[in-house]
Amino acid sequence: MEKKFKITAPEGLHARPAALLVTAATPFLADITLDFKEKKANLKSIMGVMAQGVSPGSTIVISAQGSDEAEALQVIGDVIVSKGIGEEC
Repeated sequence: MEKKFKITAPEGLHARPAALLVTAATPFLADITLDFKEKKANLKSIMGVMAQGVSPGSTIVISAQGSDEAEALQVIGDVIVSKGIGEEC
């Protein structure tokens, strides 16, 4: 499963928003990745997420594969929207 999001946070996906996403993703058993510009990063890795260099206005894809993938994408999507990180496409 996957969902697309447009990043609206003025700082992009840097320390604070990246930490929020990693915190949301970590409890799930599913493998969760962030795809940006044909590169993938483990969404449970703060360094992996920050290394992507996602800037404001960029579109990312969050993918999840595993037994709790639907719940994981729902929670992560809720965090992205509710914390002002981005909006679902």
